[in-house]
Amino acid sequence: MPEETPPQDRKWNIWAISIVVGVLAFSALFGFIVLPVAQASRADISAWTAICRAVGILPGTPAGPQPPVSAQANPVSQVRFTPATLRILASADPRPGAALAAAVCQGCHGSGGISPSGDFPHLAGQSALAIYKQLSDFRSGARANPIMAPIAQQLTETQLAEVASYFAHYSDRLALGHRVEIPDEETARLTRRGDPARQIPPCRACHDPGAGGPPEAPVLTGQYAQYVTRELQLYKSGQRRNDIYGRMREIAARLTDDEVQRLGAYYQSVLD
Repeated sequence: MPEETPPQDRKWNIWAISIVVGVLAFSALFGFIVLPVAQASRADISAWTAICRAVGILPGTPAGPQPPVSAQANPVSQVRFTPATLRILASADPRPGAALAAAVCQGCHGSGGISPSGDFPHLAGQSALAIYKQLSDFRSGARANPIMAPIAQQLTETQLAEVASYFAHYSDRLALGHRVEIPDEETARLTRRGDPARQIPPCRACHDPGAGGPPEAPVLTGQYAQYVTRELQLYKSGQRRNDIYGRMREIAARLTDDEVQRLGAYYQSVLD
């Protein structure tokens, strides 16, 4: 049979439990009621609000007023690659996209996606996913542009996919013409190897034709220097924010202004 606890030991057990319970009760009373009520007047809030904040029911601290929140959500890409969209992007039928391209796109991006001006990017040689992603961002407001946003907002997701499919499948990257590679080995090394010390990956890992990087990454080979430089600067400053996971903002922020300029010139000069 188990030994019976002596009466004096039971007495000490009761005292010990009582002391622990008393300390906990005092701490809760002081921490969640007495102290918040005392701080309420300093924070210009009611005693009940202070208690609720201390308990965690309401946001803020009982010791000070809740600062006003002026932050606004920044636009990020809302692109959706649905099964229906992917079927259109892979479609071999040029007719729907060709009609839209002739009516809406050729004025700036040229016939067959060869832009006549560095103000507008070449679409020739781009993947359908890359073109659709940018059109979708213009449509949602994730990417701001006073010309492209109103145009994209007038088109449906299906029409955007049809245009993207047309330029991807029926424009000729070779029509960009022969480019002479500029003798800039330092920039070429940056595109081939990146700069591990600064956590800059090689540009070619994502932006060469068939690179195998993120499917929405655009091809830069043969693109206007003016366009590449401008967009890198926008990423670098944080003004452009439609890159998925913030990849380009992080990379561009590590580039020097000189490297941004040289990358633009480099990519305009080569056509693999």
